[in-house]
Amino acid sequence: MSEWTKKSPLEWEDYVYKEVRVLASEKKEYRGWLLTTDPVSANIVLVNLLEDGSLSVTGIMGHSVRTVEIMGEVDHRVREKLAPLFTSGGCDAFGPEDLERRKSSLKKWLQKNHVPVTERGESSRTLCVAGVLTIDPPYCPENCSSSNEIILSRVQDLIQGHLIASQGETKNPRHAV
Repeated sequence: MSEWTKKSPLEWEDYVYKEVRVLASEKKEYRGWLLTTDPVSANIVLVNLLEDGSLSVTGIMGHSVRTVEIMGEVDHRVREKLAPLFTSGGCDAFGPEDLERRKSSLKKWLQKNHVPVTERGESSRTLCVAGVLTIDPPYCPENCSSSNEIILSRVQDLIQGHLIASQGETKNPRHAV
């Protein structure tokens, strides 16, 4: 077992968004900005910013990692580019008013379909369904979270139906419900 795999996820956090050099098995060397480490497998995701503005993403299997050396500290410009890479996204595309409108519209839709829904969390941004499912901004099917797969599937279907219905309303506003 390598030094890297013996570390805890809290220790790995010290490497996130820093420029690193990874030595792996078979004397392979990788360099880049460490985006994340999988807490179960110790796999590393490195990102390199290319000259043309695109990104190169490399995954390194945790079992092959021998050492990870910090080469450079957090660069806030780089961090701004890396932070949204693997998020569900979407929120940044909506302003606060748009998110509030989407939340309110979805909440009304769920209530209309006899689904018990409340608001909770920071600034009441999260919708909670029956205490077992949450919906985070921007309130799309993929923003649902629940350990109950049946409820998750049904609420995601309702949200998808709501999105289709609301798109129809914007295309044909005279027939809006």
